[in-house]
Amino acid sequence: MKITVYCKNIEQKFEVDAGSTLADIAASISGRLPFEPICCRVNNKTEALDFALYQPKLIEFQYRTTGSGPRVYTRSLCMMLYRAVTALLPGVQLTIEHSISHGYYCRLEGYDKVSGELVARLKDYLHDLVERDLPFERHEDLTAEVCAIFEQQGLISKARLLRTIRELYTTYYTLDGVPDSYYGALAPSTSHIPVFDLQPYKEGFLLLPFDPADPSRPARPIAQEKMYKAFTDYVEFNRIVGVSDVGELNTYVQHHRAADLINVSEALHEKALARISDDITSRYKEGGARIVLISGPSSSGKTTTTKRLAIHLMTNLLKPQMISLDDYFVDRDHTPRDTSGEYDYESLYALDLAQFNADLTAILAGEEVELPTYNFELGRREYRGKRIRLGKGSILLIEGIHGLNPELTSHIPEIMKYRVYVSALTTLSIDDHNWVPTTDNRLLRRIIRDHKYRGTSAEETIRRWPSVRRGEEKWIFPYQENADSMFNSSLLFELGVMKDEAETVLRSVPYDVPEYAEAYRLRKFLSYFLPINSALIPSTSLLREFLGGSSFRY
Repeated sequence: MKITVYCKNIEQKFEVDAGSTLADIAASISGRLPFEPICCRVNNKTEALDFALYQPKLIEFQYRTTGSGPRVYTRSLCMMLYRAVTALLPGVQLTIEHSISHGYYCRLEGYDKVSGELVARLKDYLHDLVERDLPFERHEDLTAEVCAIFEQQGLISKARLLRTIRELYTTYYTLDGVPDSYYGALAPSTSHIPVFDLQPYKEGFLLLPFDPADPSRPARPIAQEKMYKAFTDYVEFNRIVGVSDVGELNTYVQHHRAADLINVSEALHEKALARISDDITSRYKEGGARIVLISGPSSSGKTTTTKRLAIHLMTNLLKPQMISLDDYFVDRDHTPRDTSGEYDYESLYALDLAQFNADLTAILAGEEVELPTYNFELGRREYRGKRIRLGKGSILLIEGIHGLNPELTSHIPEIMKYRVYVSALTTLSIDDHNWVPTTDNRLLRRIIRDHKYRGTSAEETIRRWPSVRRGEEKWIFPYQENADSMFNSSLLFELGVMKDEAETVLRSVPYDVPEYAEAYRLRKFLSYFLPINSALIPSTSLLREFLGGSSFRY
């Protein structure tokens, strides 16, 4: 029996035998593919190359650097690292905690000291796996039996998660006979993962995949001392409350303890903001910190952070006045474009810098200034009578993605500025080898918010997200270590709260668009979380900025 497939890579329709795998098809057209594929999108859904076709399909093979490729590459590299740890350090638990410094921070629980010599041995083992070209073998079995396999292997967090989501069957992989699970496709074999590095870092080490700017070499670490501290503070908090992974979060929900977790997480936010407020107030009394610049990437919660910080400053007897840099966007038809021709809203020059600096100069001189308001639906600035004047005891809070960029306020003396960096540094793990990406958390926030308040579909938000990320890499992340304080806006419970609404919006993405692949992946990701009733969230919560129901005005 023959079936028809259409391959987007070669823009051609042809027949193959029913039951052919994607690897079979790739081999049959290898001379026409300009790369060796690592995975494939089938009807705009990412699949491993061992996926078999029995009906007509639209297929698009993916290279390791494009589309779904980087995620498949990183997952496969993580499984190779786990195999290396089981071989060289039997009984030691590998934990891959989060992304930092262009890599992934790894710790070895039950091992005293991670030395350079040990890291070198692990790296040598990874290179040996590449040379041996071992397959990542996919299996599907009853969940109860998979849980038993994982528990025998010491992968307790994986078994705990599977027991809470209660699927009848579960997919897992083996590499060189060692079982593990990853929540998405893996590469065909280890030879597809040739570029990586391991480097000692703090108490553990960094796992570094290829450099996106030059895939022939590993990514190069950068100094992120403040970011590392912000992460580790929250990791420790997670351990104290007993919610370090999604299985533990789901257990809280099953035992009707979500409200307890919400209360303690919100209290942690309040404590952090109070500490930042006290530091600002101390500098203000010493003659500095007349301007507080609050920056962070898209959907990090800058606006609510600014409003809540203002309340804390008021309790310190200061009079905060607020400006949003978003209101200084140039009209949409004057917005600069990026290399792909898209509007580059992340560019510093998407702001009317001349008008902003003129207004800021007048405000600091004690003049009353009418501030603009940006109409996102119409794509232009409007003046609605919103005025500002600084008086005795006043402090100016300026919120926006470019707040930490020195060029924005280059004419203001450094002593007069205090910088706060806000980011949703998600420290919750899916399990020991799968983390919750900070970018996914922010993307889900943005999808919900833009759908609710900006008239933007999930399809459009997903389509624009790569451009947003490129802009962040260029315009925001290079300045994050300039911050005087970092505020982690993530909340341990938030993905459970966002689950139902995000899934509803994501289901609106049509099957016949490329963005469906990302929408499907996010829906699959959310399926691991048990839902949490949003009615439990206080009206002052940062999450209300995205879900609605906030007591703050936006």
